Amino acid sequence: MNLVSIITPSYNSEKFIGKTIESVLAQTYQNWEMVIVDDKSTDNSLDIIKNYSEKDHRIRLIKLNKNVGVASARNQAILESKGDYIAFLDSDDLWSPNKLELQIPLFLHVNVGIVFSNYEKINEKGESNGRFIIAPNQVSYSNLLKGNVIACLTAIYDCKKIGKVYFNKQGHEDFAFWLSILKKGYFAKNSNYILAKYRVRKNSVSSDKFKVVSWYYKIYRRNESLSISRAVYYLIMALSKSFFKYVK
Repeated sequence: MNLVSIITPSYNSEKFIGKTIESVLAQTYQNWEMVIVDDKSTDNSLDIIKNYSEKDHRIRLIKLNKNVGVASARNQAILESKGDYIAFLDSDDLWSPNKLELQIPLFLHVNVGIVFSNYEKINEKGESNGRFIIAPNQVSYSNLLKGNVIACLTAIYDCKKIGKVYFNKQGHEDFAFWLSILKKGYFAKNSNYILAKYRVRKNSVSSDKFKVVSWYYKIYRRNESLSISRAVYYLIMALSKSFFKYVK
């Protein structure tokens, strides 16, 4: 059974980190390690994480001496991970118990580099409001340029095939991360199950639409080296997809 490394950056997450860890402990697929990077928290979250790590050796805590931000915290966890597959779960989100069990077998296809899933949005209190995000069945590099449909909390990538990949410190760094993998010729495969819960927080940075537009454009121009006309074309496609996202 292949080892899955679960990458979890944590900053002042005392309200949610316990539930997040519990959702990993409940996995039916048991061969995992959870690498939690505490990004210089000032609340009680560090003690909560320590308590769990002392009870289960699969939970590893990395304590940073200064606050470096989510991208750098994830990179530190990736650097120290040991898994054949690398999964992502932020400190306020949740997984369904059968998430890993249903996703890992999809990597048997030689061209699948990323596996992801559909997910549900919950409010800050963890309450459901019936918002289910349904993504396409399969995504290529050219598909993904038209807008990010891979939610980070649902994604796993094959470290055996691809090697370790790291995040750039930029807006929408997860979108740039997926593009860098799919550009190598791999596909991203949807398990077609709702396997995670994304907690919508107040004053989220990603809710600032003007910043989102800027992030997309910079990725197209700087990361993907697209011409201005192609960058604008894909930006319009991405914004349209964002506005008309299929929600059940």
